[in-house]
Amino acid sequence: MIDVSKVAYNVYAVLQDGTRLNVTPAVMDLGWEEGESELSSRFSFTVANVDYNGSPLSSTIKPNTAIVVTASAGGDEQEVASGKVIEWNPQDGAAMKDFSVVCYDDLYNLQKSQDDRYIKAGTGTKSALNAIFSDWGIPAGEYKGPDKPHAKTLFKAEYLGDIITELLDDAEKHGADNYVIRMSGGKVNVLPINANETVYHFDEDDNLTTSGDKISTADLVTRVKVIGLEKKTQKRSVEATLDGKTEYGIRQRIYTRSSDDTAAQAKSAAQKTLDEKGEPTRKTTLKGADLPFIRKGDKIRAAARTVNGFCTVLGVQHDAANRTMTMTVKVLDEDPAGNKKDSDEYKVGDIVNFAGGSHYKASTDTKAASTNLSPGKAKITIIKKGAKHPYHLIYQNWAETHVYGWVDEGTFSK
Repeated sequence: MIDVSKVAYNVYAVLQDGTRLNVTPAVMDLGWEEGESELSSRFSFTVANVDYNGSPLSSTIKPNTAIVVTASAGGDEQEVASGKVIEWNPQDGAAMKDFSVVCYDDLYNLQKSQDDRYIKAGTGTKSALNAIFSDWGIPAGEYKGPDKPHAKTLFKAEYLGDIITELLDDAEKHGADNYVIRMSGGKVNVLPINANETVYHFDEDDNLTTSGDKISTADLVTRVKVIGLEKKTQKRSVEATLDGKTEYGIRQRIYTRSSDDTAAQAKSAAQKTLDEKGEPTRKTTLKGADLPFIRKGDKIRAAARTVNGFCTVLGVQHDAANRTMTMTVKVLDEDPAGNKKDSDEYKVGDIVNFAGGSHYKASTDTKAASTNLSPGKAKITIIKKGAKHPYHLIYQNWAETHVYGWVDEGTFSK
């Protein structure tokens, strides 16, 4: 258990001669983030432009200077962010002289670079990714990622970040798990998500201040067509059509069977697309005390109003200045400890028939958030045995019922 009151941060500028200059006493507004859709991490801070060796500090910390951010919690320092100064903005005013910087890690170069890449048939994911890292001078660290053979592929003037994403997506279509790419200690690591050994727990009674949910059908896929191999004398043929929740309308994706795919493999890959994108997406935002060691791709456990279980961190923002942290997480589809029940009782994950009536924002609330809700199917997402309103339900079809909150025992049935 980490005592957040003991968390301390340090910022170092790595000078050309290798000296690590501790600039922490002059630093203000430190923060860093790993965005959900970003390959590179980003961090920024403002520095008092004090004298260093007879010159303003801004003449020492300038564009392309390496910066390392560390954190500790009563023990040894650990690197939590590192990169180079990309934006440099000195300010000179009557009240204060300071300058601000924005830094990115080395993966930023991949986000900003285009290239032509030819992937030979049979090239493994590991070889293809490491070739990109090597060509851009990024040292390889741990590789625990996929190594699926790829079909012959030519990328023309594509951003390297997009090429990397496409290679991982292709590996996933052929049975690989999900992975995260991130820098640590100056090396790039390819790691499985949710593989962290230390799983931190967040609770609204302790280290969480706010939580919120967003459910969206914007990226929903309800149909996938498998298109057969092209032949010179024939049109491309539809080999299979897989339907999902078409009650939301037809939102179609095409899976083109490549030369190294069998029909069964192509159909399996299409089904995987439906499995992953065939449900409305739920993203939960959690804000609380900063734990600087949390990174994108980590597994955490959270107990809040709308979530009580394990989650994957999709993106994280650390605000060291205010000692707070905001995470966007995906709730994992598993029963949290303490919520599992005997087979003849209700359990988390059960789809039930809500009879209609009231729901509440919290399991302890006296006043209902909504009354006269219509009946319909809903999913049990949290159980708090002994609470005033012990079951948290989320609707399955908005057209049937809008239930999204805590309800009383006896207000639903199987």
